[in-house]
Amino acid sequence: MQKDQRPNIVLILNDDMGFSDLGCYGGEINSPSLDRLADNGLRFTQFYNTARCCPSRASMLTGLHPHQTGVGHMMSDDGLEGYRGDLNHQCVTIAEALQSSGYRTYMSGKWHVSRHTDPNGPKHSWPCQRGFDHFYGIITGAANYWKPNTLTRDNAPITHEQLPEEYFLTDAISDEAVKFIGNHTESTPDLPFFTYVAYTAPHWPLHAHEEDIENYKGQFASGWDQLRQERLQRMKEMGLLEECWSLSNRDSSQLPWDEAEHQEWNQRRMEVYAAQIERMDRGIGRIIQALEQSKKLENTLILFLADNGGCAEEIRPPETTESSWPVWGGPMTRDGQPVQRGNDPNIMPGPETTYQSYGVPWANLSNTPFREYKHWVHEGGIATPLIVHWPNYIKTGGELRHQPGQLTDIMSTCLEVAQTEYPENYNGNPILGMEGTSLVPIFNDQDGNKKILYWEHEGNQAVRRGKWKMVTKYPGSWELYNMEKDRTELNDLSKKHPDLVKKLGDLYKDWSARCCVQSWNQILETRQEKNSKS
Repeated sequence: MQKDQRPNIVLILNDDMGFSDLGCYGGEINSPSLDRLADNGLRFTQFYNTARCCPSRASMLTGLHPHQTGVGHMMSDDGLEGYRGDLNHQCVTIAEALQSSGYRTYMSGKWHVSRHTDPNGPKHSWPCQRGFDHFYGIITGAANYWKPNTLTRDNAPITHEQLPEEYFLTDAISDEAVKFIGNHTESTPDLPFFTYVAYTAPHWPLHAHEEDIENYKGQFASGWDQLRQERLQRMKEMGLLEECWSLSNRDSSQLPWDEAEHQEWNQRRMEVYAAQIERMDRGIGRIIQALEQSKKLENTLILFLADNGGCAEEIRPPETTESSWPVWGGPMTRDGQPVQRGNDPNIMPGPETTYQSYGVPWANLSNTPFREYKHWVHEGGIATPLIVHWPNYIKTGGELRHQPGQLTDIMSTCLEVAQTEYPENYNGNPILGMEGTSLVPIFNDQDGNKKILYWEHEGNQAVRRGKWKMVTKYPGSWELYNMEKDRTELNDLSKKHPDLVKKLGDLYKDWSARCCVQSWNQILETRQEKNSKS
């Protein structure tokens, strides 16, 4: 490939979506744009994120493990290396590396790798200071879709008064990405570009347009038990799952659908969630159309994935009227109506006047057939769809790739296709060595690098080497699973293979020490000490 023929790269990340929600991964949700990319590209069946929004973004953008970037947990400063809640200068972002290689770089959507959110405060870890030529989106992690806080263009805040009456964040993220592509084509058509599109959909709050919700009226009436079974069957027929993998049990905290209360409200929760994803998919369709119109689709590598598994968080009313609202969008709508925050079965979600989540039972459906959710590093928390589309390179569409990989591989992949070297130093700072390996060999269905995969989040730990995965749910002990026979993690073999548990445990200890991982107990103690002094 000649230097002037390097591909454009469009990296699309969405928020809090499970492994099996999309139509092309076995779900009921209408996703024609993503299905089109899958039909003409590749679907990965064993690709992994890091179980939570901030760490996943930090890892994906840098090719490092989250703790190495300073984002070992969330956006608070715990005073420990690896847990400063801020993207550090021991790493470079994909945008920084590609920008220095002649790419134009753009971002629309959710940033969420800086603890500094005040527009009058430090901006050293904001998008335009970390390699993006232009940025439109939110600095924080979630937002009212009609009235998002921390909305920013480049480094300048956008007030709610500046937003058009029909404003909706998912549409705005898509539209800004389309504008970036159009403006680039007009101003610098001979240069390649990198566009990072980071949707907040379908992260709570459950906000969607009534006409989109109506498309799913009654679609989930058969309930979570039957729908999980139906997804399992479709996924096996698609080849996404092995026939020998069993469906994990319904979450123990949930009743069978036939015994569940508030069925109309529960259906509505999943209807709104599905509508959020369909709205996002429609926007992705506009991005694809913009690439076609600019005659750039053939030589654009498109990557789509999710930042963690389905989210089982149940939103409760805030303890005070004021405390938690500034970040999440305020106690009032833009036209002055009160927002009713919390999962109240007497209030149907969807409008701007509500602020709800879809909760445990539907997250269990989203993560079919796996155990656990966002936060945990069992498969339900870390398994993500990965769709890859690049017509100039991937000639046989609709194929599956079963080779494992994780977020650290995204940086390496982008740099390889962009013929860009990973820097040892950047802006005078020494840079940690990249942890990921390129997925390009897997595009060609080669084995790729059979590396060891590691995870840690909130004391939940995992290590995978080949077919063996060892995992803990904090504060529990190690469990061991054969991923070839039991990817749904139902048959713990740790007592049968104590030597293997020790070997994998030693590997994990070495990795955690090298990558600045602290014990979760120590993090909690540090926070307690900090709170007692404040």
